[in-house]
Amino acid sequence: MKNFSRLFLPSKTLATYIARMYLTRFVAFLIGLVATLQLLDLMAVTDSLMAPEGATGDQTWKYLSLRLPQLISQFVPFCALLATLLTLASLNQHSEVIIMKAAGLSPHKILLPLGLPCLFIFMAHLAYNETVLVKASAELEYWQDNDYAINLAPPPEYTRLARLKEGNLLIMTEAATRKSDATFLDKVSVYKRNDEGQVETLMRAEFAVYNQGQWTLYSVRTFDSANHQLETFEELPWDLKVPPERFINANLNPDHQNIVELNEIITQLKEEGSQVSGLVTTMLHKIFGPASTLLMPLLGAIAAFGVHRAGSLLMRIIIGMALGFSFFVADNFMMAMGEFGVAPPLLAAGGPFLLFLTLGFSVLFYSEE
Repeated sequence: MKNFSRLFLPSKTLATYIARMYLTRFVAFLIGLVATLQLLDLMAVTDSLMAPEGATGDQTWKYLSLRLPQLISQFVPFCALLATLLTLASLNQHSEVIIMKAAGLSPHKILLPLGLPCLFIFMAHLAYNETVLVKASAELEYWQDNDYAINLAPPPEYTRLARLKEGNLLIMTEAATRKSDATFLDKVSVYKRNDEGQVETLMRAEFAVYNQGQWTLYSVRTFDSANHQLETFEELPWDLKVPPERFINANLNPDHQNIVELNEIITQLKEEGSQVSGLVTTMLHKIFGPASTLLMPLLGAIAAFGVHRAGSLLMRIIIGMALGFSFFVADNFMMAMGEFGVAPPLLAAGGPFLLFLTLGFSVLFYSEE
């Protein structure tokens, strides 16, 4: 077993030395960057936090506890890139890479002690997002929507701008809220179309209520385009077979759901014939996003392999930084394409990861001297 492990890793002492260097720099970058950004963000929202009557310093601590998880999750891959570049550049500058290569270590054995802590960071990041981040993001958005109110009631199941199709009906509502066994729709517009897609009837209601298996519309106005007849009703039964869950899930924020919950919602929407490509893209990116940390040793490897006396170390660091930022740009671009349904979900979520994984191995191969 000892000989087998040495096929992949250098000595335990050397591996521990490199991993400790990397983790120390990663933690320092993460704390410094997140603390700075949190301070700037807090300065920007302090007036809003203190605006409600009776606001105290507890408002600030509550905001910090909800905003901090977002900043940590957002900048973990970026800090992993910076820590990789600084670690490898330091090893190169002190000729430690040359010594390791002279001892017979291949590039992958030099980089693997960085890959193992990156694997740990990836797993911790994924678990953190699925437990802490989704809850904090949902609570913070609900709190912001209510202007940082004090003693705010627990949030109901809620979504804004829900829109769905059911047969020849196109239904739009400004908000859908579920409390206990009842579901409420605000500002409902219903367009009934014929087989040629032309609107036959337009119906608008101030709100709709689903209770005991029946929809009811209130403050209703209907317009028949055939005879131009306008009617109004204080209350009107609505013969709609759509369950309330479809309105709640029609425009939900996938950042507020973990992978298991999001997969259940996607399965339900698929069975109802709804378009789910954007949600599938987001669900897959919940895995590929944290996995981007695994790329950073490859993208930053160019800073390690090269003779420091040649004077090109700074240029190699800049190239490694450019590769890392290019990945983040490509990842955000493909995510937008996937959410709009332009690109297939797997390509949108995992394409940049696989592309830069290949590019990282290519750079590692061609930079070897």
